Amino acid sequence: MLGKLEQLRQECAVCQKCPLGQTRTNSVFSDGKPNSNLMLIGEAPGFNEDMQGKPFVGRAGQLLDKIFESVGLSREKDVYICNTLKCRPPDNRDPLPSEKEACRAYLDAQIAILKPRLILLCGKVALTSFLPDVKGISKVRGQWFDGPYGSKMMPIFHPSYLLRNPIARPGSPKALMWDDIREIKRAYDELVLKGNE
Repeated sequence: MLGKLEQLRQECAVCQKCPLGQTRTNSVFSDGKPNSNLMLIGEAPGFNEDMQGKPFVGRAGQLLDKIFESVGLSREKDVYICNTLKCRPPDNRDPLPSEKEACRAYLDAQIAILKPRLILLCGKVALTSFLPDVKGISKVRGQWFDGPYGSKMMPIFHPSYLLRNPIARPGSPKALMWDDIREIKRAYDELVLKGNE
């Protein structure tokens, strides 16, 4: 498994399937723990991610780590993190359909190698990549959907959205994210328990 992922990472590092290969500093393949329990798929690298070659390392990534830590999860031990796009779009604009299509083989291969049982679709770009008919993450966040290889997928708010909406009153994005992460932890613990039986 790890050998296949590393080979894929090396292919991604020299990829020129779309113009973003010319403008990136680093390809951003993944971070966290390769495992079959929990995968988070984000949108596209930002400035910090492009510089460091890792997903979710800026302010949004720090918040994501805190969200996981609030229920006893961590990227080092529990979560495999990747993005829909592996290269940063200029000025952090939304990915173009052609860019998503060019990168899709890498994402599909990551899923095929790990076969995660739980997939978190973090943000609008990840959501529409897997559930193209769904309009608006607010309507579906916190719900489980059938995913590839028998997985369950849950759309969640992107932490950058939570940074722009920091008030934690009932029904706010921050409060809803708290509900979602507790449900994710419940499902994760159930998987781990079954795996240990």
